[in-house]
Amino acid sequence: MAWEYSEKTKQLFMDAIHGKPGTHLGEIENPDGVGVHGSISCGDAMKFTFRVAKNEEDPTKDIITEARYLTFGCTSAIAASEALCIILESRKCTPIEALTISNQDIVDFLEGLPEQKIHCSVMGEEALNAAVLDWAKKRGVSLTELGIDVKQHEEEEEGRLVCKCFSLSEPYIKRKIRELNLHTIPEITDAIKAGGACTNCQHAPGGLQDLLDEVWGTGKREQNAGQNFGKNSLELPILGESGSGSPGEVTRSSSDFPAGEMSPYQFSKKVETVLETLIRPALLRDGGDISIMDIKGKIIYVRLSGACANCAGANVTLKGHVEKILKDHVDNAIRVIQV
Repeated sequence: MAWEYSEKTKQLFMDAIHGKPGTHLGEIENPDGVGVHGSISCGDAMKFTFRVAKNEEDPTKDIITEARYLTFGCTSAIAASEALCIILESRKCTPIEALTISNQDIVDFLEGLPEQKIHCSVMGEEALNAAVLDWAKKRGVSLTELGIDVKQHEEEEEGRLVCKCFSLSEPYIKRKIRELNLHTIPEITDAIKAGGACTNCQHAPGGLQDLLDEVWGTGKREQNAGQNFGKNSLELPILGESGSGSPGEVTRSSSDFPAGEMSPYQFSKKVETVLETLIRPALLRDGGDISIMDIKGKIIYVRLSGACANCAGANVTLKGHVEKILKDHVDNAIRVIQV
């Protein structure tokens, strides 16, 4: 499956990954503002930095002169990050004015994005907001006195974690449900990726469906909630004395397996579990897929398909996403090779 990107989106992506002069992929040394959003372990992540021309008399009149990003993600994630930098530099705006830039501004600049890729523009907006908060702290600017609600961001950082894969809190998800007028779990996943990896948080108590019900006052949960035990999840049953391993028994995470050497069978099963629960769901959300072709020792031979097959960033996906997750959850000696 190939996504229908605008010509502008494709051009911005190609220019960025080839390092064309004037593009913004990179990181500013000693930045005046830095913000991070997303989770590299399960999907798109962005580190955004900017530099300002300082106004010594009034820091609120600082002007953003340079912006850079380090983005792990697909075509739309990189293009959206590039678009954000161009918008900021062309507008010559203050950090306070930058807070008015929305994800829709980024989408419009790119001449549209597929619905399933809207989260890429939201990621840029959130990383920018975090960078402005960082700038304000460094420059001693009270955003609260300027009528900007800083408390909501503090609550989001400290709030209950709902989507563990993407480190998204309850206050943040509720805010985006309201701001983006989200009414279904697929709409949430498209917009901010919550529930798009292991899917455990979709129907769990206090999960996405409950938050939708709370925000919109429906008071209803979708049927079959909680019936997907073990599906798209890294929680594996611990066999009791009976050896049944039936749902409802004590569970553990795959990262809690005993230390020491695994047998080749145990190793391959653990690789398959991580692939099916953490890696494939993220790739499928972006129209791609992956399959294991062979395992020899700690070398995993895989084949990318779908949108990932001919993607210019396929090697980044393999090393920065697939291999990293397998190293983190299975064995640090793993190498992933595409065949």
